[in-house]
Amino acid sequence: MNVKRLGLALVATLSWGSIVQAADVKVLASNSVRTMLEDIAPLYERASGHRVTLGFGTSAQVAKRVLAGEAADLLVVTLDVVDELTKAGKLAPGASVAIARSLMGVGIRTGAPRPEVGTPAALRATLLAVKSVTFSDPATGAASGVHTVKIFEQLGIADAMKPKYRLGDGTSSGRLVVSGEAELAIWQISAMKPVAGLEVVGPLPAELQLITHLSAVPGTGATSPGAAKALIAFFGSPEAAAVMRARGLEPGGGP
Repeated sequence: MNVKRLGLALVATLSWGSIVQAADVKVLASNSVRTMLEDIAPLYERASGHRVTLGFGTSAQVAKRVLAGEAADLLVVTLDVVDELTKAGKLAPGASVAIARSLMGVGIRTGAPRPEVGTPAALRATLLAVKSVTFSDPATGAASGVHTVKIFEQLGIADAMKPKYRLGDGTSSGRLVVSGEAELAIWQISAMKPVAGLEVVGPLPAELQLITHLSAVPGTGATSPGAAKALIAFFGSPEAAAVMRARGLEPGGGP
């Protein structure tokens, strides 16, 4: 299901939300959409009269919380987690709505020399030249961290890179670069953009890119299902799309 279809019913949905009792909407979401949701939630609250509570982690961490029994009105996670939770009976089949795409990129401390990362060969040379690199610890289940290790393997530099690891916890990679503990970050662009003192050099080369498709899906144990569906519809609004772009995300499901 595409969010644009729900967006057509946005005005009617929010109008209904404004005449019913205000509801609390609990959202569990991937770290890659944290700042986007922190910006969109107040806009939705003003438009609908509902209240939003946000919780974050890697998509894998969100999945573990739901599998352990934690209830949420809405999840914003990757497609693989949607599939996992649907198979486990935690989500209704076919209920997810594609809302955004997230790309990975390279970040440096603001003011540092900008390395070349636009081609696999250029990225390989840059990685071999730096003394340290940070990315999300694959052990946390972060898709970007798992993919980064695969990039090193694909470039034939896996062994050379291991001594340079400065692993992040899903939220700390940007800070490690800003503090000087790591020279370069490989991370979701949407996660890097809000970090003060961190500059996004650019996206990974297309041949090495990981495009993460993010979906919103109501929880089966939702206490405010109507308000959760209205929030999904709000993701299709021009206001939400502007926030997504500003935060390094591409609105909609995409190809």
